[in-house]
Amino acid sequence: MTEGNFVDYVKVYVTSGKGGKGSAHLHREKYVAKGGPDGGDGGRGGHVIIKGNKNLWTLVHFKFKKHFKAEHGEHGSKNRSTGADGSDVYLEVPLGTVVRDTETNEVLFEITEDQEEKIVLEGGMGGRGNWHFKSPTNQTPRYAQPGMPGQEANITLELKVLADVGLVGFPNAGKSTLLSVMTSAKPKIADYEFTTLKPNLGIVEYRDFRSFVMADIPGIIEGAAEGKGLGHYFLRHIERNATLLFLIPADSKDISQEYAILLDELRRYNPELLDKKRLVAISKCDMLDAELIEEMKEDMKEDFKDVPYLFISSVSGLGIQELKDRLWVFLNE
Repeated sequence: MTEGNFVDYVKVYVTSGKGGKGSAHLHREKYVAKGGPDGGDGGRGGHVIIKGNKNLWTLVHFKFKKHFKAEHGEHGSKNRSTGADGSDVYLEVPLGTVVRDTETNEVLFEITEDQEEKIVLEGGMGGRGNWHFKSPTNQTPRYAQPGMPGQEANITLELKVLADVGLVGFPNAGKSTLLSVMTSAKPKIADYEFTTLKPNLGIVEYRDFRSFVMADIPGIIEGAAEGKGLGHYFLRHIERNATLLFLIPADSKDISQEYAILLDELRRYNPELLDKKRLVAISKCDMLDAELIEEMKEDMKEDFKDVPYLFISSVSGLGIQELKDRLWVFLNE
């Protein structure tokens, strides 16, 4: 899913270098008419390496360059000189990037630490020079090994946003507005569904100079687990969040049913998501008076007895500090 400079899904073609061939040279110099074999080995082909970089937040640098090729190893030469190894090619990615084989969709590995390196394709081995093949019965071998060929592959890079708290809710539930109030992030806000087409990150400033990261995930719709709406493009970002904050607007037709649908979509996508800590926030409560809020609390007692909830308003500031306190406790339990 891309919007502007935020890119979290790319397919690239990578090729490792082939190994240099071994030399079949025979030693020759003045007064040595028939020296023995002295051909050197070929150099190794360059690897293709994925490397984590904590300063990157997106895969946008792969938007226009999608082919990467490592150098070939150099050939061996006389005097048992080994050829130079081919230069490795590095693909730097943000932390939280999953690398898949595009053909099989198999997960190869994940990059979660800064400067972490994983070889996705190894370069071909260099061929051995003819001096390796010298024997009592064959003292002047005139052959050497060729280098091993490089490998090629199509790989998919998927970024899963790393955040402490993930906002979960239907489109137009007020997630972007809440993020703009609680952090200094400036997400796009408008009165229509799917205003947010990419995850937005913001840092929530808490008491005593402490902070945590909140992510506004594009809205869920029924059937998202099967790929409807924005489907898997956003659900994968929720996997990285420590705590899930469900946002349901106060003017919803049925708050309990809306929460149940959201939970079901997460369960169908990945049942392990239901093991995360959950908090429900009823948003847009500036439209309600105190009496109506008490009535709603009474109605919600039975359906929400196992999950904490609170009433908030991003416009009036109602419950925002309490929400920060609750989230901080959740994150540090």
